[in-house]
Amino acid sequence: MPSRTCYLKISRRVRFVNTMYDAPSPITTVSYPHPSYNLISQNMMLRSVLRSLPRSTPSLLARALATSAGDVKIQKVGMVGLGLMGHGIAQTAATAGFDVVALDANPKGLESGMKRIESSLDKLLSRGVKKGTLTQQQADEQAAATLARITPTTELGELADCDLVIEAIVENVEVKKEFYANLGKVAKPSAILASNTSSLAISDFAGSSGRASQVVGLHFFNPVQLMKLVEVVRTDATDPKIFDACKQWVLDIGKHPVSCKDTPGFIVNRLLVPYLAQAISLYERGDASKEDIDVSMQFGAGHPMGPITLADYVGLDTTLFILEGWVRDHPNESAFFVPEIVRKKVAEGKLGRKTGEGFYKWDGDKRL
Repeated sequence: MPSRTCYLKISRRVRFVNTMYDAPSPITTVSYPHPSYNLISQNMMLRSVLRSLPRSTPSLLARALATSAGDVKIQKVGMVGLGLMGHGIAQTAATAGFDVVALDANPKGLESGMKRIESSLDKLLSRGVKKGTLTQQQADEQAAATLARITPTTELGELADCDLVIEAIVENVEVKKEFYANLGKVAKPSAILASNTSSLAISDFAGSSGRASQVVGLHFFNPVQLMKLVEVVRTDATDPKIFDACKQWVLDIGKHPVSCKDTPGFIVNRLLVPYLAQAISLYERGDASKEDIDVSMQFGAGHPMGPITLADYVGLDTTLFILEGWVRDHPNESAFFVPEIVRKKVAEGKLGRKTGEGFYKWDGDKRL
């Protein structure tokens, strides 16, 4: 049962679950022209040296570091937005042996994203050293080789020769339309364009690129470096060869692709978010206490975390953002509704774990 397995993997790593939804606040702000970023020039010499180091990706080297499905090849990847999801996607692609252009319009966001990649690499490789599967020298070489494959930039033009460009920018249709319109003018004709959106319809902005047949959804789960699932989403206009190439690329970076049409929430969020709403509604009506609802799903259904605790953990503002969007866009879908208590909590600033109080009180990541 693949879907159940994926859900349990998400739940077991509960400290990361909140980012399944790609928070409604902007990951980056796209504006043109982009300002220059001095980190690039400062690190140019360092990257030149690092590129000469050996790469520990024999399987990729054997096939010339390229994804190929039919006549569609992916060798160079662009990542736009180095926020919560973007930095993990960039790191994962580079670790798998792909050259990556990492773009963030905000210089501070770019610098922060690169630092997060370095920190994440250090943590992941340190585990290997502690387990004895890597020597410290091997870990250092792998980290250096991965960083050498990543070219940070604030310039949209740097994406011109990328075979695949993935964006993880703000969850706003109008912002995405503007971005894809600009990207379509810069990206080479054969480039595949992908969105990491979790709550918007791909078809709502794909056409702005001028190449709707080459636009897909690639929805990763946080932390990207650890979570195996990637939802590969096709619109009615998506070319089957493009879709197949993206599924193959997901396999090539060590992830498990699942196919889905461009439906609200795709697979995981389509099932999970209404489940959270139903649990909250059950509590709101006074049918059961929040504690008993959570314990029931833990002991009765085998879920590592109860739904109301989970809603607090992911953020009630995030849950509200997704539900309100679905209710607005799909008014006849009975599964989509917003419990009034969620609106009340958000209005009071009680967003859950992130503010220290939601349905429960929190001390950091610990529910009190």
